[in-house]
Amino acid sequence: MSADFAALLQTIAAEVTALPPEGDVADYIPALARVAPDQFGIAVATVDGRLFRTGAADTPFSIQSISKLFALALALQREGDALWRRVGREPSGTPFNSLVLLERERGIPRNPFVNAGALVITDVLCRRFLQPERAVLEFVHRLLGRTSVGIDADVARSERRHSDRNAAIAHFMRSFGNLQAEVGAVLDAYCAHCAIAMSCAELAEAALFLAADGRQPGGARVLDAADARRLNALMLTCGAYDAAGDFAFRIGLPTKTGVGGGILAIVPGRLSVCAWSPRLDANGNSVAAAEALERFAAAAGVSIFG
Repeated sequence: MSADFAALLQTIAAEVTALPPEGDVADYIPALARVAPDQFGIAVATVDGRLFRTGAADTPFSIQSISKLFALALALQREGDALWRRVGREPSGTPFNSLVLLERERGIPRNPFVNAGALVITDVLCRRFLQPERAVLEFVHRLLGRTSVGIDADVARSERRHSDRNAAIAHFMRSFGNLQAEVGAVLDAYCAHCAIAMSCAELAEAALFLAADGRQPGGARVLDAADARRLNALMLTCGAYDAAGDFAFRIGLPTKTGVGGGILAIVPGRLSVCAWSPRLDANGNSVAAAEALERFAAAAGVSIFG
């Protein structure tokens, strides 16, 4: 099937872009509200080093919550299993920026992909690195083998100025002793790494270690095989906010979404695929990117469920 990926991506792009526009951009972050809403790109990177792409697959966009995946992998490198004493591994069933479960569960976030969990992961990085957002960025550079990716300072400032809800989450967890750095420092780093700008092609390439038992092309070990599999499991169960079950049902692949409109998916042992389109549904997931990945998984026969 890989020989036909180029044609398949072109077919999917033509079909998806012909659908009536649905959803809205993430206007609660002013810098994202200015993004042209009807762009679309998709890219596939294979474990044997091939890259297929079409549409706006080389256009950088704010990866937002997809950065939580890279921050988590970096924290796992440094902390190992001790990390799971501070953050859970269960779906939340609540919006990504909810505080509802934190009091009942005494400041322990349900998983590392809701905002509360990502703030704990960022707190871990704040203790490990003088500039944690740079550490996440440099981790991405190592995954790509180049330094072309950067942080969009305008998006980072815009997000930080409108981070009241994340501040509330952080202070609440700090009251339970599950945030150790100063809240302002954690928020600065979190908003900055969410503002990393990457293209579909770059995201697909950077995530290949999750399709190859923790190794990047060329053999560099990023995570051990067990941790790579566990990250895929977390993506499947928690990676699409409170729509993770629907994504498993529709797409059948581990995914990580972001309110910048990107969705990254992993086919273990074979490839990674990233689609992007800025219009979001009520859960904060790209409508067109989800549709594209559903069509890709069905046409390529790559669901992990057979």
